[in-house]
Amino acid sequence: MANTILVGAQWGDEGKGKIIDVLTETSDIVVRSQGGANAGHTVIVGDEKFVLHLIPSGILRPDKVCVIANGVVIDPVSLVGEIEGLKQRKIKVGKNLLISETAHVVMPYHRELDGLRDHKKGKNKIGTTKRGIGPTYGDKAARVGLRMIDLMDPDRFAEKLKGRVRENNAVIKAWGGTPLSYKKVLADYQEAAAKLKPFVTNTVVYLHEAMNAGKRMLFEGAQGTFLDIDHGTYPYVTSSNTVAGGASTGSGVPPHRMDNVLGVMKAYTTRVGEGPMPTHNDAVSDLLHGMGREFGATTGRARRCGWFDSVLTRHAAMVNGFDDLAVTNLDGLDTCETLRVCVAYKVGRKTFEHLPNDKDDLANCVPIYQDFPGWRSSTENVREWKKLPVNARNYLKAITQLTGGRLKIVSVGPKREQTFML
Repeated sequence: MANTILVGAQWGDEGKGKIIDVLTETSDIVVRSQGGANAGHTVIVGDEKFVLHLIPSGILRPDKVCVIANGVVIDPVSLVGEIEGLKQRKIKVGKNLLISETAHVVMPYHRELDGLRDHKKGKNKIGTTKRGIGPTYGDKAARVGLRMIDLMDPDRFAEKLKGRVRENNAVIKAWGGTPLSYKKVLADYQEAAAKLKPFVTNTVVYLHEAMNAGKRMLFEGAQGTFLDIDHGTYPYVTSSNTVAGGASTGSGVPPHRMDNVLGVMKAYTTRVGEGPMPTHNDAVSDLLHGMGREFGATTGRARRCGWFDSVLTRHAAMVNGFDDLAVTNLDGLDTCETLRVCVAYKVGRKTFEHLPNDKDDLANCVPIYQDFPGWRSSTENVREWKKLPVNARNYLKAITQLTGGRLKIVSVGPKREQTFML
């Protein structure tokens, strides 16, 4: 497994940050290839909790190189804050971090427009994080975006920024927002540019040179399969390709150089933001929230929770081509007497074994469940497959078989050591 792509198999928040941290031990380079500061990857090392938004989770391992590649949209001010926060906690950030010069830049007007647009949608709002991610990708597609390479050239950036602020202020004002100060934006971003300049380089060339030198790379996915702009539950999606294919376009590493795709999924299902969720269950939500679990690392919002949905994960396995699977948060189900697994959907007389593309069909789906006995004992101290309760092993076998892929990793808690391989 020289080059591995890690992908969330649900709606994000599957515990990818922790799994990346564990796998980084046997990798040389960790690459972030899409998304932006809307991601929130939580890693607990000893008694310390780290929440990373833009910097790959591999930064917490010494002697590993982290790459923020071309497919990521970067808020420079936020990134500087993240770097300085890590340094204050004695985490090394220097030559071990590289930033693509062709990554697009998130601007303050993107954040302002993000919030205004979602607010104006009323009951049809998407539930954006308001981090400016969608509008930045929109400018990228419209070919009017600013890139890190522009930010590194003070004169070019100042000239381009003037026109972009003027144009976006007109829209912001028309929508009832507060226009931005060109001088303040310029000053803030030039200050951030000076601090980020040592990290900015041609990451495509770097990654290919590293591969030719035999380095092992781990591609860190952000969000999850069903937030993908093409394959997710549109329009309640993010604005990038979160599936395995996005790792190639977002990094410049071709598909035939990828060796393994690892899907990460919770032992149950969660969703944050708006959009249909067939297996949402209030009792499951109350159980997990009562444990202090399932609150967004980026937004702090309570996630909707429900039983494991194998229709979702089976579809994710088909789209991504999962070779292996990691199941997280198994310990969240330790107290359940009976566990339910959705094996198909019913809409009227129609049965779906894969995700329907029509959002209205999905909203009307009634889950068809298969029940499994719970294990009613703690798994948080288990470190070997054979020491898991029999019913826990049977449950894991069932959900991975229903998904498709080999069970490779099991996580029974938030800490680094609460993880074991099969």
